[in-house]
Amino acid sequence: MSRTGKQPAASRIALWIVCGFIALWLIAPTLVVIPLSFTADKSLAFPPRGVSLQWYENFFTHPQWIGGLLNSIQIALLVGIIALVLGTLAAYGLSKTSGFAKAFSNGALILPMLVPAVAFGVGVYAIFLRTGLVGTLPGFLIAHTVLALPYVVVNVGAVLSTYDSQLERAAWISGAGKVKAFFTVTLPNLRTGLFSGFLFAFITSFDEVVVSMFIQSPYLQTLPVRMYSSIQREVDPTIAAAATVIMVITTVAALLAILPGHKRKKKIDA
Repeated sequence: MSRTGKQPAASRIALWIVCGFIALWLIAPTLVVIPLSFTADKSLAFPPRGVSLQWYENFFTHPQWIGGLLNSIQIALLVGIIALVLGTLAAYGLSKTSGFAKAFSNGALILPMLVPAVAFGVGVYAIFLRTGLVGTLPGFLIAHTVLALPYVVVNVGAVLSTYDSQLERAAWISGAGKVKAFFTVTLPNLRTGLFSGFLFAFITSFDEVVVSMFIQSPYLQTLPVRMYSSIQREVDPTIAAAATVIMVITTVAALLAILPGHKRKKKIDA
């Protein structure tokens, strides 16, 4: 009895050690950026030989850096809202279909996650060049929404798969119309998927660089594009400060997106 009890415990410990090592190996290069953002040197030398906040001061006072950050936040918030509305309607529609139509529609909606970013960027640039959308806010919103939409469909669809549709039918029988039942009964039960979908859409837009490179202009650049342009001209620790800001924002958003799903899983298991 004691041996069988010790073996699963030892296996779990070994698994945690392996997972911890892999996680550290994956994030170690990223974590190096954080101390580099506080260096007193004027170049990216690791380990830093001094501590200074001058590169954060440069980031938050330089018009191009702070402008890129504000552009990224604005675009990501708008993309999150648009993708949330469209993705929720798409996921709800898919939940009412079955067979080939559902499989085909679901595959079409998920396709932007599978297409290489460069190929998608080239196609978007060719279309936007003809329609005058290159370097415009609507152009960024359209391109980023296409990329972010699958994450909303997946998150909302996952909640809909466990949602009891009898509640909606009960609302119909009680006299509520389909639209009213959707907003008063269905949507409140999808709040965890809606919240997670919005945050993942926000992260997708905020962190996007490849497609943004194709459709950017000197007058409208996101922060990742600004970072890439800075690397081409000169490299100073300001780019490490910018990278740290992006990591903090995306990490917080990712944790907030994962938390509701974890709580929902614990409720289901209970």
